[in-house]
Amino acid sequence: MEISKAETAAVAAGQPQELMGSEVLIKALQAEGVKYVWGYPGGAVLYIYDALYKQDTIQHVLVRHEQAAVHAADGYARATGDVGVALVTSGPGLTNAVTGIATAYMDSIPMVIVSGQVPTAAIGLDAFQECDTVGITRPIVKHNFLVKDPKDLAMTMKKAFHIARSGRPGPVVVDIPKDVSFKKVAYHGYPDKVEMRSYNPVRKGHGGQIRKALQLLLTAKRPYIYTGGGVLLGNATNELRTLVDMLGYPVTNTLMGLGAYPASDRKFLGMLGMHGTIEANNAMQNCDVLLAVGARFDDRVIGNPKHFAQNERKIIHIDIDPSSISKRVKVDVPIVGDVKDVLTELISMVRESGTKPDAGALADWWKTIETWRSRDCLKYDRDNKDVIKPQYVVETLWNMTKDVEAYVCSDVGQHQMWAAQYYRFDEPRRWINSGGLGTMGVGIPYAMGIKLAKPEAEVFTITGEGSVQMCIQELSTCLQYNTPIKICSLNNRYLGMVRQWQEIEYSGRYSHSYMDALPNFVKLAEAYGHVGMLIERPQDVEPALREARKLKDRTVFMDFRTDPTENVFPMVQAGKGITEMLLGSEDL
Repeated sequence: MEISKAETAAVAAGQPQELMGSEVLIKALQAEGVKYVWGYPGGAVLYIYDALYKQDTIQHVLVRHEQAAVHAADGYARATGDVGVALVTSGPGLTNAVTGIATAYMDSIPMVIVSGQVPTAAIGLDAFQECDTVGITRPIVKHNFLVKDPKDLAMTMKKAFHIARSGRPGPVVVDIPKDVSFKKVAYHGYPDKVEMRSYNPVRKGHGGQIRKALQLLLTAKRPYIYTGGGVLLGNATNELRTLVDMLGYPVTNTLMGLGAYPASDRKFLGMLGMHGTIEANNAMQNCDVLLAVGARFDDRVIGNPKHFAQNERKIIHIDIDPSSISKRVKVDVPIVGDVKDVLTELISMVRESGTKPDAGALADWWKTIETWRSRDCLKYDRDNKDVIKPQYVVETLWNMTKDVEAYVCSDVGQHQMWAAQYYRFDEPRRWINSGGLGTMGVGIPYAMGIKLAKPEAEVFTITGEGSVQMCIQELSTCLQYNTPIKICSLNNRYLGMVRQWQEIEYSGRYSHSYMDALPNFVKLAEAYGHVGMLIERPQDVEPALREARKLKDRTVFMDFRTDPTENVFPMVQAGKGITEMLLGSEDL
């Protein structure tokens, strides 16, 4: 921000500055350490854009669609743990951002979305580009604000960032009318603390409940540790790994929790749920003590709750959000608290107790698990030389990048599940995808956000020819801001997951799931200034990936023509229990 000598002298003397609301907003973002803002200008936010123009500490990234602005900020937040920031104008700018906001809300991602609004006097009068931002976003945000007076702006931003990052994280919308952004106000500095009587998330778990959990865990005959995205969001991966290794118990991650425990470790049973492994799902159903950490027993994980309840087990549930506990499954030992703090205390209690788990019972339990694992439920036709199997592309990518700093994003569909199954994540925050809302189109924006945050890392997006077209215009943003990402499109000419369900549930009636008119993706990538590759034979997969990785400073679009008949297995059909799995086409 440009500050005159008179203003500098006033600041030094402790006197307030006279600033426009837009300038106060920029001061707030600077005070919060914001490095990047993804956005798209419009009439209601032009004073904010003018204030951005006058400063040089925050880089603004001009996307081509507001949905991508929020997705890119979301990807940045997932990879770094910092609060992602997006800026959109009023009316259609905000409504275009809604999908991105809902995506972040479902996955508990810390974000602040600043939206412009028509002048306060025009609110409610159907002004040009007006919409009820607070009303529209209320169901899909952790909180939202309408700022009616510029003197409230600094504290509102302090509250927004505090709410977004604390407790169970989530997106917060701050709606700023145009007159609030240009009116001047005495600026006394950014608040150094915030107190909100109505919002005080619990961090420390109840000691008595943790002791109950300890007793159950140490006396278990068939223990199991089930973890979700909350472990990553709470930066508790080290604590989780310590606990699992101390006890020697089997562990599973949800789709959102992959990387919390190393996939290469034998104690990891793979992802569980609708497309989880036999061993992960059977252990979930047959354990006698279940420790759930930062997970929510959602429909994609446990399938039919009545089926899940058929087997008696004691359930311990650790979560920062009390509303997530016993929401779908009744638990025996609820522990509300920050997962990192609770696991730290639990580890201390395990060490102090001196009690060891029942070695004989645990050995028998592992023997049973290994019997399930020996079925190799993720096998596929690796020897096929005629057509590219999509699993092979993911496996090849994993083999090539498992020892480097690599981030893998995905869009949503079959390719997302194959990425989760066949790329074995050993580190946290390396797997970025839309789990709760299942939003197609996130892949390229996620990758852009991550590449800005991690410029030295390799960033890959695994996508499909359907998903990738939903935000493909962001290839233009990639060029302008030099974010050289690698796009692996598993192109099977179908909306693959829709086609799979139509084959299994709708007697092969493929209603509008085939792509009749696809672009030439190689030429399209080149038109945007990038490198395009067409890969049609299995023997060309590895050379193509190797060549793409060599082009470190270029965005590369790899169009892999994959087997259009391949389905994702294992699979649990809707309404079934998690052990009622289809393992392949022979089960259909």
